[in-house]
Amino acid sequence: MRIGVDVGGTKTLAVAVDDTGRVVAEERRPTGWGGRAVVDGIVAVVAAVSHGVRPDALGVGLPGQVSAGGVVRHALNLGIDTLDLAEAVSAGVGVRPLVENDVRAGAVGAASLLPGAGSIAYLNLGTGIAAGIVRDGMPWRGARGAAGEIGHISVDPAGAACTCGQRGCIEALAGGAAVAARWARPAALPVADVFDAAHAGDPLAAALRADVVRGVAAAAHLLVLTADVDLVVLGGGVSHLGERLREPVRAALAAAASESAFLGSLELADRVVPTPRGAPVGALGAALLAGATAVTGV
Repeated sequence: MRIGVDVGGTKTLAVAVDDTGRVVAEERRPTGWGGRAVVDGIVAVVAAVSHGVRPDALGVGLPGQVSAGGVVRHALNLGIDTLDLAEAVSAGVGVRPLVENDVRAGAVGAASLLPGAGSIAYLNLGTGIAAGIVRDGMPWRGARGAAGEIGHISVDPAGAACTCGQRGCIEALAGGAAVAARWARPAALPVADVFDAAHAGDPLAAALRADVVRGVAAAAHLLVLTADVDLVVLGGGVSHLGERLREPVRAALAAAASESAFLGSLELADRVVPTPRGAPVGALGAALLAGATAVTGV
């Protein structure tokens, strides 16, 4: 049995996976604040899905910079500056986990559910924007672990200001936090609220919606042109808009392709697909990565 845990800002989700890759148990609990609370939450959900059986492999995906040894840095939305997560979880569970960035874990999970694709880019549309690139079932990290960090590529020098100091970054156009700040109205789901208001005719919302679509389309365009992946899979919280987001993104890509024979040959719009609905891709990917590492010893 392999267990994967996906730690987010609000929830910690664990799944148990059998030898065929099928999810056989699942547990979700609120995420605590700070290193100790995060570790306690991981230990609790692992215990809930393992039913006292020691797992063959354990993987944990969470935000932040993750070293090869399982040390997490700058997971600020979890209240973690620096934490040896692998060591702390090992002490509580009895199994040393493989620790991976949550977007890369989600990319592996999404790829496992799309077996016809040899390569994918999992475009995580959440508070910020980043992508995980997977080839032949394993994540591509790049020379310094920065592969897929496309949120701070500027696609409009005259566009909205970004927290990184540039203007018109993909994240400034389509990131959940940036949209919420520009919308500046109370809402549990600000991006969904913007799309609803735009549909009702609000001019500010319509402009923000156009920027979200432009940013996501630009990200998909860049991922195809730089990595030539088979599919760009829309994931993360903003992707829950479903076809309300995917269809205008595909339309924007098709419009760009109509003006270029080169872009037309790449079939950009057809490569953009949703994450399988309701799939716990982050936890699933963490479990699969841990299992692969246990087998190869890497």
